[in-house]
Amino acid sequence: MRSVLVINPAAGGGLAAKVAGAVAGHLRAVSQVRVVVAPDAAATSEAAAEAVAAGVDVLAVLGGDGVVNLALQSCARSSTALAVIPAGTGNDLARALDVPSNPVLASRAVAEAMTRGERRRIDLGRVVGGGWFATVLCAGFDSMVSARANRMRWPRGRRRYDLAVLRELAGLRPMPLRVETASEVLELDACWVAVGNTAWYGSGIPICPDADSSDGEFDVTVVGEVSRRELLRILPGMRSGEHVRHPAVRTLRAAAVRLGGDNGWFAYADGEPQARLPVGVRCEQAALQVVGPR
Repeated sequence: MRSVLVINPAAGGGLAAKVAGAVAGHLRAVSQVRVVVAPDAAATSEAAAEAVAAGVDVLAVLGGDGVVNLALQSCARSSTALAVIPAGTGNDLARALDVPSNPVLASRAVAEAMTRGERRRIDLGRVVGGGWFATVLCAGFDSMVSARANRMRWPRGRRRYDLAVLRELAGLRPMPLRVETASEVLELDACWVAVGNTAWYGSGIPICPDADSSDGEFDVTVVGEVSRRELLRILPGMRSGEHVRHPAVRTLRAAAVRLGGDNGWFAYADGEPQARLPVGVRCEQAALQVVGPR
């Protein structure tokens, strides 16, 4: 078995660099491994493209959701399976795949799965005219939070996202939103919208709590017009998924969604900037092989 391990040494505030040796050791025990240290997005994309073009069996990524997103652009619809070894801030795809949060334990689990030949396929989202995403595409208040969190270097993990939420609250203003699916159209003033292939974003917030990455459809969560005070009441329930019970929150399911409206919102997916609305997304069933049990 041939594999490539792509390492973002800066991920997790340097965590990836600290555990890289142990992670590589676990993979070397079960496969021929080429290790690539990719300090930036261009190097990561290049390494992933070369690995898939060479037909390696497994592309393992040691880093956060941003690095994983770069890797899946090449792995999507290919014969190369993606192995996620979390060492970033959010690690939301790893969470969805039930990968251990500790990167050393995760690499051991990946190596064991490789030995047993365990792979499965999951759906991916595809931005029309753009790239792939694995977790959630969002626009509005939460995409502004993502943008702020990306600019912050402290604190790490959930606390960074929570602090970004508080700083963005001051500018909260509901805006016109149009959500189109094959069966319905919503037009309303809204605070934000999230299109989930998986449940989590923002370091473990189940914004689309019932999302299933193997059912061929997105779960869509729309937070309608609420005041800052009311949003502060909704936010604590987001950690448990209870926010979907609030009367201002609408949920839909669809294989394709188009988001629009005169709002100037910019969409983020897997925590990375995508495009300004209007934007269309499609759920591409079984588009990605991942290492792990079915």
